[in-house]
Amino acid sequence: MNKITNMKYKNFVIISAISLIAVSCGKPDQTNEATTFYKKDSVSEKKLEVSIEASGIIEAIASVEIKSKASGEILYLGAEVGDTVEKGSMLGQIDQRTPKNILDQSKSDLEASKVRLDNAKSQFERGAELHSKGSISDKDYEDIQENYAQAKSTVVRTEVSYENAKIALDDTVVRSPVAGTIISRPVEVGQVISSPTMAVGGGTILMTLADLSKVRVRALVDEIDVGKVSIGQVVSIKVAAYRDKEFFGTVSKVEPLAKIEQNVTTFPVLIDIDNDENLLLLGMNTDVVIEILNKDVSVTAPSMSLRTRKDIYSAASILNIPSEDVDTFLVERVKGENFNKFIVIKETKKGPKLAWVEIGVSDLANVEIVSGLSEGDTVFILPSKSLYDYQQRFKERVNASFSFG
Repeated sequence: MNKITNMKYKNFVIISAISLIAVSCGKPDQTNEATTFYKKDSVSEKKLEVSIEASGIIEAIASVEIKSKASGEILYLGAEVGDTVEKGSMLGQIDQRTPKNILDQSKSDLEASKVRLDNAKSQFERGAELHSKGSISDKDYEDIQENYAQAKSTVVRTEVSYENAKIALDDTVVRSPVAGTIISRPVEVGQVISSPTMAVGGGTILMTLADLSKVRVRALVDEIDVGKVSIGQVVSIKVAAYRDKEFFGTVSKVEPLAKIEQNVTTFPVLIDIDNDENLLLLGMNTDVVIEILNKDVSVTAPSMSLRTRKDIYSAASILNIPSEDVDTFLVERVKGENFNKFIVIKETKKGPKLAWVEIGVSDLANVEIVSGLSEGDTVFILPSKSLYDYQQRFKERVNASFSFG
């Protein structure tokens, strides 16, 4: 929309200049006569629409890296890239020989420790009886107590080792923690992997899983427009693969950290999209249109009809409004000037008249008039002060070129 406004402004400048040349060249004997292009427009009902255009890439909302807690040779992989798997599905099998041997050894150690505990318990019971009769010394009885305590501790340690060995054997079978689609599989059957159990981030990635029933677009929105984006807004999305199909998503988040590339500041806007048909693939480039205004307005005026204190004098002079009348009009300070209060020049039966108006939403070309004008009123669209000054300088140069002394 900004580009459209700039084009209109450039056309306005060109038309003004051409008009000035035509009048000056056609009437060289009347070069002192003020000649300035302006137009009038009626206040009317219009539909105001504004959209933000951005680009983005399709990405998964959440992805899970599937790793094996067990080390060894990969004997089996149960899915390939693009396969859809259910939660709990078997995705891989690691060589079980070493974990199984450790489990057998742990089981044997546990059984032996239980036998030693039974013996230590019997010795403790006999020692307690003998100590009560004074048949053994306090030192011998204390040694019997210590042996019994150590036997109980050994059983606990071997039970823990046995449970850990069972877990390690179970870990040789890799199952899907969630339902989703396999989006990468960097390993193959026969590859030997190392998965250090003490390193939280360690281990070899077997597969990456993502739920593609709902994806998102990470669109980069210019910092000028990001303030107009709000959570829950409906967004239109198109991809090159399906040019005749329009997808719709919802703004879920505006990330707070800007991205700066080539001195252009943008903010990532995350847009969630239902992908039930699985048409949208990860990495696809998208064109995003975020509608920020779609409103039927009963009273609108052209945005170029709005004036401020700085340029109202030049605009008034074009319509031969005395500067004294402008001074009188500007005596009162109006709250909200240059924010939501501006000056317009409207046509009346007594000629052009200055008026304050309060504005609302705008599509850049037209603006909502909240108060100050009524439907059917006519306002003047005049060049800005900079354009007026340019016209004056241009007219002087044209007059000088036709001067023969």
